Amino acid sequence: MSSLLICGFVGMFSETALNIAISNLMDVFHISAATAQWLTTGFLLTLGILMPMTGLLLQWFTTRQLFMASLASSIIGTLIAALAVNFEMLMAARVLQAIGMGLLIPLMFNTILIVYSPEKRGAAMGFVGLVIMFAPATGPTVAGLLIEYLSWHYIFWLSLPFLVIGLLVGLKYLENVTEVTKPHIDLLSIVLSTIGFGGVVFGFSKAGEGEAGWSSPIVVQSIVVGMIALVLFALRQIWMREPMMNLRVFRYPMFIVGLLMVLSCMMIILSSMIILPMYLQNGMKLSAFAAGLMLLPGSALNGILSPRMGRLFDKYGPKWLVIPGLFIVAAVLWFFSGITLASSIALIVALHIGLMVGISMVWMPAQTNGLNQLPPELYPHGTAVMNTLQQVAGAIGTAVAVSILTKGMEKYLHESTAPNAPAEMANAMTFGSQNVFFFAMIVTVIGLAVAFFIRRVVVSRTAMSAMH
Repeated sequence: MSSLLICGFVGMFSETALNIAISNLMDVFHISAATAQWLTTGFLLTLGILMPMTGLLLQWFTTRQLFMASLASSIIGTLIAALAVNFEMLMAARVLQAIGMGLLIPLMFNTILIVYSPEKRGAAMGFVGLVIMFAPATGPTVAGLLIEYLSWHYIFWLSLPFLVIGLLVGLKYLENVTEVTKPHIDLLSIVLSTIGFGGVVFGFSKAGEGEAGWSSPIVVQSIVVGMIALVLFALRQIWMREPMMNLRVFRYPMFIVGLLMVLSCMMIILSSMIILPMYLQNGMKLSAFAAGLMLLPGSALNGILSPRMGRLFDKYGPKWLVIPGLFIVAAVLWFFSGITLASSIALIVALHIGLMVGISMVWMPAQTNGLNQLPPELYPHGTAVMNTLQQVAGAIGTAVAVSILTKGMEKYLHESTAPNAPAEMANAMTFGSQNVFFFAMIVTVIGLAVAFFIRRVVVSRTAMSAMH
C-alpha cells in the first residue's frame, strides 16, 4: 500500500501543479490559452478513455504487472516533461503521465478491497483520500514557489525521485493480490467506450474552456456522439455474457447511493476549486502563490482528516458522517455565495476549511460503503465505474462552473455604466463567482436528499469467505 500511495500522491501532485504554470508556459512556448488548455484537457481525455477499460485490465494482468506498467509510463512521462523544450514534447509527456495515473488509481482501490476486510476498509480508503485531496492541495503552492524561484521544469524534477522510490518499494514488497481470469476482450465494447467516454469528457472539457462555450459545433457534436456511443455501449454490456464493464453493479442500491455521493462531491470540489483561485487572483488581485497559500490549510486538513474519517466510518457507519458533512458543505457554500470584495482573507480561509472538512466526511465513507455492497467478483467493475464517472462528473462540473461564471460576468458588465473599469471587472468576477457557489450549493442539497437513503452495508459471510 505504501508504494501505491507514494506513487498516487506524486501523480496527483504533478497533475495539479502544472495548472498554475499554464500562463507561464503560454509565454515560454508562445502558445494561446486554448492550446495550453490541452495540457489539462489531454490529461482528462486520456483518463476518460482508459478508466472504463481498467475493470478488464485488472482481470487480465497481475497486480505487479499493472503496477510496473503504470510506473514505467509515469516515470517516462515525468522525465520527458522535465526535459521538454517545446509544447509537443510536454503534451506527449502529459499523455504518458495520464496513462500511468489511469492504471494506478483503480489498482489502488481494487487492492484495498481485496487486502482489507470490510471492518478495516474505511481507514485504508481514508489514506487514499489523503492522496487524492492533499496532493492536489500542495500542488499549486509548491508549483508557485518553484516557478517563482526556479522554473516550471522543476515541478517534474521534484516528482521524479519519489516515483523511482515508489517503484523500488513496490518491486520489493508488492504482492499479486488479484486473480487473473482473462475474460473475453470485445473490441466493439472498447471502441464504443472510447468514443462514448472520450467524446463526453472532451465535449465538456472544450465547453469549459469558455471561448465559444456550449454553442461551439465541436462541443455539441462531441457530446451528442459520445452520448449515443454510451447508450450503445451500455446495451452491449447488458447483453454480453462477459462484459467489459459489468453494469450489474447498478443492481446494488448502496453502490448507487455511494456513487451519487461521490459524483456530487466531485462536482462540488471541481466547480469550487476552479472558481475560488480565479476569484482570489482576478477579483481580489492576489498573486498565484498567495492564492495557493490561502487554499492550503483547508485542503491539507481534508487530507489529514480522511484517514480519521475512515476509522470513524469503520466504527459508526456512513450515516453519521455523510449527512452532517453535507449540511456543513451546504452551509459553507451558502456563505460563499454571499462573498464580496470586502470579505476578509480570514473568512475565505475559514470557509474553505469548512468546505474541505465537510467533503472529507462525505467522500470516502460514501465510496467505501458503496463498494462494500458489491460481491468480490464485481470489485474491478465497481472501481472502474466509479473512477470513470468521476472523470465525467469532473469535466461536467468544470464546464458548468466556467460557463456560469462567464454568463454571470457578462450579465453584470452588460448592466454596468463603466464595463471596462478595473473595479467593475472585479465586481463582475464576484457576481459570477457567487452564482457558481450557489450552483454548487444546489448540487449539495440534491446530494443531501440522496444521503438520507444511505445505510450501513453488512458484508455477508459468503462474501467474506470468497474474499479470503
